[in-house]
Amino acid sequence: MWESVDLDLLQEATLETLHMVGISTLMTAVLGIPLGVLLVVTDRGYFWENLVFQRILAFVVNIFRAVPFIILVLFLFPVAKLLVGTTLGPTAATIPLIAGAAPFYARMVETAIRDIDRGVIEAAQAMGASRLTIICKVLIPEAFPSIVSGLTVTCVSLISFSAMAGIVGAGGLGDTAYRFGFQAFNDAMLYSCGILLVVLVQLVQAVGDWIARALDKRS
Repeated sequence: MWESVDLDLLQEATLETLHMVGISTLMTAVLGIPLGVLLVVTDRGYFWENLVFQRILAFVVNIFRAVPFIILVLFLFPVAKLLVGTTLGPTAATIPLIAGAAPFYARMVETAIRDIDRGVIEAAQAMGASRLTIICKVLIPEAFPSIVSGLTVTCVSLISFSAMAGIVGAGGLGDTAYRFGFQAFNDAMLYSCGILLVVLVQLVQAVGDWIARALDKRS
């Protein structure tokens, strides 16, 4: 059965998946961390309290979290076309991947920051630290192990999302599994793509857990 596996095709599909997931994870971190911080520091009782802004931001974040990913892909086709000139391929797929993952990750960052003892923030304020200094030198460093763990979970989810995006023309292992495995009645290709996705998830989780443990002051 395994002689029907096209190794060149699997290599290309794996690189496309890594392309999608790598760019999406990076941009999710770039967008999700500031969003998560804003969700906290603009809430009641924090130093940038602005309840109107906080409620609007939380509402927008919840909208993107509520939309099923496959519908989000279809909804953002015009945006992908506008930004990258096409709706097909791994680069175009990063648009809905980021839009789906960044709000999810922002909530994880929010939770990590809310777990910080308020006394730490109050001590920094008492020493005259500016708001930006508190964010950069207190909140993010204190929550960083949890932020890294959250990014690991998000990256694993992005691997799954990238496989779903492959069904609608994104390429990658999901597309290869569907077209050259399922539709071609080639079980070996289908199983090979599935195994590679599992391996990617295990590697990402292992590396993410190791980094989080290394950063955790309690360990």
